Amino acid sequence: MTGIVQRMEHRQVALFLIAIALGALVGAVAPGTAPALTLTITPALGLLLFATFLGVPLMAAGRSVVDLRFLGAVLVVNFVIVPAVVYGLSRFVAADRALLLGVLLVLLTPCVDYVIVFTGLAGGASGRLLAATPLLMLLQIVLLPAYLWLFAGSDAVALIDVAPFVEAFLLLIVLPLAAAATVQAIARRWRGGRAVELVMQALIVPLMMVTLAAVVGSQIAAVGAQAAALVAVVPLYAAFLAIMVGVGVVAARLGRLDVPSARALIFSGSTRNSLVVLPLALALPASLALAPLAVVTQTLVELVGMVILVRLVPRLVPAAGRAGVSPAGSGGRPG
Repeated sequence: MTGIVQRMEHRQVALFLIAIALGALVGAVAPGTAPALTLTITPALGLLLFATFLGVPLMAAGRSVVDLRFLGAVLVVNFVIVPAVVYGLSRFVAADRALLLGVLLVLLTPCVDYVIVFTGLAGGASGRLLAATPLLMLLQIVLLPAYLWLFAGSDAVALIDVAPFVEAFLLLIVLPLAAAATVQAIARRWRGGRAVELVMQALIVPLMMVTLAAVVGSQIAAVGAQAAALVAVVPLYAAFLAIMVGVGVVAARLGRLDVPSARALIFSGSTRNSLVVLPLALALPASLALAPLAVVTQTLVELVGMVILVRLVPRLVPAAGRAGVSPAGSGGRPG
């Protein structure tokens, strides 16, 4: 079994791309499967995060919240630099209210769920990023209305509902985290707990494939039907990814972060909270029906980008080199 797991990890990028392609094929050929695939996203993502959290020493992750250098860099990148970048990019669709709101909603909110998985796959400090998650969630809830007011006008603020953020935090962070902490505690006293850890660790790549296929398959038909209207946001999302990877590398050097923290910072700045803000976008008036599709389009662009970054980021911040960085630190598995 170990050999199979190692082969999957070695070929994870190819496997993730295959999962995305299969999801797109199923969603395009059988669009009627979209509702069923949508229902699988939260359970699949929850299991994926549970497996990921099991691989993080949670006691050490709790202590890493006092890593003020890393925490400060994550907050500055996500809540100072990202809004400036988003404002500039969003001007290209400012004339279309629906696209503007979709772009703002998704790009202004940092990811708090599968970013931890991708960070671990790239050898980043997933534990430190996990420790920063509550603060990232709280600040985006507080600051999103302010940014919308500045970038889209006061009427946009009335459209914000906190409920999707709270629900996602409970289902995708608190519940898997509590379950992982329980299993880790049991594993210290009972061999069966350790067996659960090993099995779930072996399932990380397959669970990521299921999640990717479900997300893409559930949304590809809706996006395809409005492809002509949504094509304008694709280069914006690609540009955001490219810009924020560069920003993350520079910020890590300036902050003299160690290698795992530098990789985590790049993923945090580049990855957005699309699965959380999608329910919020779906609740918008019918006249803004393109907004949720703009959010979904970002998800599709980002997933392909994340698969690439799993291999690219370790090359941008190599373990043997310095990104203004030292190789020490608590991270995930090597990329």
